[in-house]
Amino acid sequence: MPHTPAVEIAVQDPAGVRIAGEVGAARVELAQALTLGGLTPSPATLELCLAVAAEAGVEVHVLVRPRAGDFHYDADEIALTELDVRRAIAAGAHGVVVGALDDDARLDLDAMARLRDAADGASVTLHRAIDVTPDPVATLAAARSLGLRRVLTSGGASAAIDGIDTLRRLVAEAAGDIEVMAGSGVDAASAPALAATGADALHFSAKRTVLAQGGVRMGSAADGVGGYEVTDLATARAIVAAIAG
Repeated sequence: MPHTPAVEIAVQDPAGVRIAGEVGAARVELAQALTLGGLTPSPATLELCLAVAAEAGVEVHVLVRPRAGDFHYDADEIALTELDVRRAIAAGAHGVVVGALDDDARLDLDAMARLRDAADGASVTLHRAIDVTPDPVATLAAARSLGLRRVLTSGGASAAIDGIDTLRRLVAEAAGDIEVMAGSGVDAASAPALAATGADALHFSAKRTVLAQGGVRMGSAADGVGGYEVTDLATARAIVAAIAG
């Protein structure tokens, strides 16, 4: 029987959680600012999404990331991340998604141990910080030694389909001791091949852009007059259907 991975959808709001439930996703990764790679959501966003998730039958795993950019954090940023982890779990999140690297772009074992402990036994996922480390396979082994639940990875490439050979190596290395979740650029076209790697789960955002009103640029990172992204039900359905074959 063909392997069917679990589905995780990256969402930013209660509407995204509802869509995840409608298409049968196992969980959501809750974040804000997905255009920046995702940042820590607000406490109110988490509260509302947890209420919706309870009705939708999906788990909520919170991305805890203090800023955009790289994953080499100073002491204040680690302290902030640790506090956000504690508050997310105390609020009822099923798990957290974190990552911290050292000066050499390798997994910061001390920081990661602090974040793992702050989760107080809840699920901890290492996010795509693994993909900018020198050796993702070695990083997977380090994550496993820390007792993390899973890693989210594109196999060291910008898009998961381009890192598929490394993804296969990671799945083989994991040997069932830690989950490997493939993510980044996952769409209906690439999903079947990624599922065939044996990955435990596929992660995608299924998002579309809603254009902003007016003609005034807001913020230095805005593209033209900007806009915002929402989870798209049709796109999510298409990807889930492709995974199921």
